[in-house]
Amino acid sequence: MWKVKPPAVFPLETRYRPILESLVPPDPMSQFHLRRGSPEDEFPDLCRNATWMGRILTPAMYRRQFHRCTHSGVIFDDVIRPGLEEPGDWGGPVSVGCVAGDAQSYILFCDFFDRVIEAHHGHKITSQTPESDFNYDNLKGGGDLDRSYVVRCEVSVVRAVEDFCFPTHCSRGERRQLLTLAGRALRRLQDDELPGRLLLLEELHQEQQGGMSLNPPTSTQLRTGVARDWPDARAVWVSEDGSLVVWVNMDDHLRLVSTRDDANLAEAFKCICVNLQKLEELYRELRHPFIWKQQLGWVTSSPADVGTGLRVGVHLKLQHLPKHKRLQDVLKRLRIGMERAESPALYRVSNVATFGLSEVALTQLVVDGVRLLVAMEKRLEDGRDVDELVPAQK
Repeated sequence: MWKVKPPAVFPLETRYRPILESLVPPDPMSQFHLRRGSPEDEFPDLCRNATWMGRILTPAMYRRQFHRCTHSGVIFDDVIRPGLEEPGDWGGPVSVGCVAGDAQSYILFCDFFDRVIEAHHGHKITSQTPESDFNYDNLKGGGDLDRSYVVRCEVSVVRAVEDFCFPTHCSRGERRQLLTLAGRALRRLQDDELPGRLLLLEELHQEQQGGMSLNPPTSTQLRTGVARDWPDARAVWVSEDGSLVVWVNMDDHLRLVSTRDDANLAEAFKCICVNLQKLEELYRELRHPFIWKQQLGWVTSSPADVGTGLRVGVHLKLQHLPKHKRLQDVLKRLRIGMERAESPALYRVSNVATFGLSEVALTQLVVDGVRLLVAMEKRLEDGRDVDELVPAQK
């Protein structure tokens, strides 16, 4: 029945047990007076659930997490609720189906989260500190992608701030404090060679929005609680030269985005690397550093973003390759994903995982993948076969 079978022993649970016992009071749930049955009574129906949560969660695992609660009030049912309300589609991409309410969730519910992370990212969690590399000069070939096919590229990265709950669980007061903190840090970034301005979403007019996407909250944001009190304490910082946009209190505490309407992915990656490290230092000086976990790297509310929090996207014009029978196999071997963009014959190629590789390595993965997809498209345009270009499994 289970797509991902739990191991017979639980080494991660054993390793963290002293930490877990020190984090929770003897009876943590007594403070909430929740009217709940036993773990057996409360176990959810997962028969048609296609998320990683639904494939991994077992009654025994649920029983172990059932009476735990973080200091800010996150219980395990809060963690798995997104996957219960949006169970996914067996024929589509597999979502994680869960969220962390705060940083402590990744420790307290490690027995569950670690397995979801390993399944989603295809990388084993070890005791080693995840590799990090912001040396953009190590990227090869990202500045000379074929402009006949590449029309747009984007690099984004998410970060969470220490001492605050994640957007799925934070209070109005916390969200407003985060906005104040972001304003202080971004003003100092503005004084350091990158002029820009901070705009509150509730104050934006249509003419100010420009090309930015300021759509109403999605159903997912509403269900997970991210969109509570919208648009209170949400803001966007935009650099004057348009090279960088910083979203505050949207899906995450901070999301930095660098977008270019050309094929120079290397320049977008450089912009993110330089300004992210500046902001990291500014937040550290403000005594609220970004949240880092030794075995996971950077963490935010979604397990899908742990490790680097980096997303690299390239928009490609493709006519023939999307119809090829081996496309999905090629994408799997390249460890990248592809989805249809907003217009016909335009597709967005991006990294699937954020954990297990450094920032440079993930970006290089997308660069190499895009170059190969373009080469295959050219062959198909000439009526030639592409089988010899199919890569080995990475």
